[in-house]
Formats: sequence, structure tokens, C-alpha cells
Amino acid sequence: MAKAHASAVIDAPIETVWKIVRDFNGLPNWHPAIARSEIEGGLSSAEVGCIRSFYLTDGAHVREQLLALSDIDHSLSYSFVKPAFPIKNYVAAIRLIEIGEGDRTLAEWTAVFDEEPEDAGKYVEIVSTHVFAAGWAALQAKLAS
Repeated sequence: MAKAHASAVIDAPIETVWKIVRDFNGLPNWHPAIARSEIEGGLSSAEVGCIRSFYLTDGAHVREQLLALSDIDHSLSYSFVKPAFPIKNYVAAIRLIEIGEGDRTLAEWTAVFDEEPEDAGKYVEIVSTHVFAAGWAALQAKLAS
């Protein structure tokens, strides 16, 4: 099983970061790789089980299902319904942790998944760097402006 991970310290209070991150349909507002997104079936983006259907800036179509959302723990998890990569059993999680006096937030984004043997490690780097780390960098920049 492959594991991808990226963390970042974001210079904003946890509630400010969480308000943005918890919107399961909000990726186009802060992640540079996401062109547009919608929640299927008219469900709320906070409803566990909802599916977000989105397009990457390169035109690829992805579908993901919200598995859990906790305002208490500032965390959510989701899985691929239609992945952007040839991987299986993908489950990702985002967790925020308040740092110090509350003006900074530790943001963690992790995923576990299965790759084909010939792809061992290939998608770990792509997901960790180009999806997760790029997302945290863009969110930090958005909050700084």
C-alpha cells in the first residue's frame, strides 16, 4: 500500500482555514489544479456520502465521495469514485491542528492507495507534491493576500 503526505504551517487561525477546507465543493477557490467543481444530485457539500465531480485544469475529470466530516476535529476524509490516476483503494484525509496561541494552523493531507507494481512510488510523488503540497502552498498564498 502506497502512502502520500504533505503538511504545512498556515499563518491563519484554524477556524479561518477550516472554513475554506471543509467546503467539499470549494477546491476551485483555492487549489490551482482544479478548474471547476459541483456536488452531484443536489446534495450539500457537507453531507457525508455526497460526490464532488470536478475538472482539473488539464481537462481530466475526477469524482470523489465524502466519507467523513468533523467540525470538532477539523477533519474530513474522502475516496476516489473516478480517479485521475491508475490507482485503486484510494482514501485521503485532511486534518487541521491549532498551533500555539491560535494564530497558526498545522495542515496535514494524507492518502493511502494501491499502485500497480510497475508504478511503485510514481503516484506517491505526484499526489504528495503536485496535489497536496501544491494545495497547501496555494491556500497559504490565498490567505496571505
